[in-house]
Amino acid sequence: MTSQKNFAAAHPERDSPITGGKSHQAAQVIIAIILAVAALSTASSVFAPVAFALFIIALIWPLQQALQRVLPRLLALAISLFVMVVAFVAFGSLIAWAFGRVGRWIVSDIGRFQAFYEQITLWLEGHGIAVASVWSENFSTAWILRMVQTVSGRLNSTMSFWLVVLVYVLLGLLEIEDFGRKLRGMRNRTVGELLLNGSIATAAKIRRYMLVRTLMSVITGLLVWIFAKAVGLPLAAEWGFIAFLLNYVPFMGPLVATVFPTLFAMTQFGSWEAVIAVFACLNLIQFIVGSYVEPRVAGNALAISPASVLFSVFFWTYLWGVFGAFIGVPITIALLTFCALHPSSRWLAEIFGSPQKDERGAEGSSVTT
Repeated sequence: MTSQKNFAAAHPERDSPITGGKSHQAAQVIIAIILAVAALSTASSVFAPVAFALFIIALIWPLQQALQRVLPRLLALAISLFVMVVAFVAFGSLIAWAFGRVGRWIVSDIGRFQAFYEQITLWLEGHGIAVASVWSENFSTAWILRMVQTVSGRLNSTMSFWLVVLVYVLLGLLEIEDFGRKLRGMRNRTVGELLLNGSIATAAKIRRYMLVRTLMSVITGLLVWIFAKAVGLPLAAEWGFIAFLLNYVPFMGPLVATVFPTLFAMTQFGSWEAVIAVFACLNLIQFIVGSYVEPRVAGNALAISPASVLFSVFFWTYLWGVFGAFIGVPITIALLTFCALHPSSRWLAEIFGSPQKDERGAEGSSVTT
């Protein structure tokens, strides 16, 4: 008994109610995070359209606000929605054009791809890898039928997704000013100002992020097009647009944008040296634009550690698929912006973001909508 008392006296923090309270609070936070992630994954059909609608509202609200100064509110809303729909239809048409052209070229040149496949198969079987048996086991008529059904289901779900997003955007643009007034009139002024300033700062950052990302995507697409044209790679314009499109997904997008033309070059050029040169030059373009030009254009306002960006892409892709891959980094920007505005969570922004810039932006932002 005496030894136990001596141990307790020597280590008072073991029985301290403060330490126990902190441990209990940390456990509650961890449990809440796990439940939130499970809810986001399970109810992705509910949360993903909302997140995407908020993202779009942040982008088109300046247009809506400018139109409302000279036009009636409903007419300004109709014009904003029309611009959004036209932009999405044009973007979707270009996507269908680029990938459709690549698909038709593969079908028309199927003999060369078949010969290339046979060469690879012979080389692998010569090294003890039986490709034919693996192909016959995993790729059959039933597999093709399942793939067609999967693609059809994805197209239907995509159309439903965008219809829901359009409804949310419509309602959000109608209520954004009322929501701002409600935040200003909250009894808890601290929470109201935090939500209002955080929303304004987040929207500004997302617009800047998309502006920089679009500019870098255009530069990447032009460089890929020029390079493909210079080396004689067919479908140079299509490869340039595909590089432009996939550059909106950090890390994963540029990698896929370099692999596709490289696989295509394997059937067009007779030497492995040329194929390796194509792969190396495409990666060099991606590296220069993504690692050298973009950080200098973006500045420090969007500074997020590369590990955070990579984790965001994989994490939100796991939760919401392709839409999560596109919107993962903007969501992370929003979370870090709100974390930087409150002392209890500012340490997260200090680790993964640039809280000094965030604080100055929040303090200097005007509370206007």
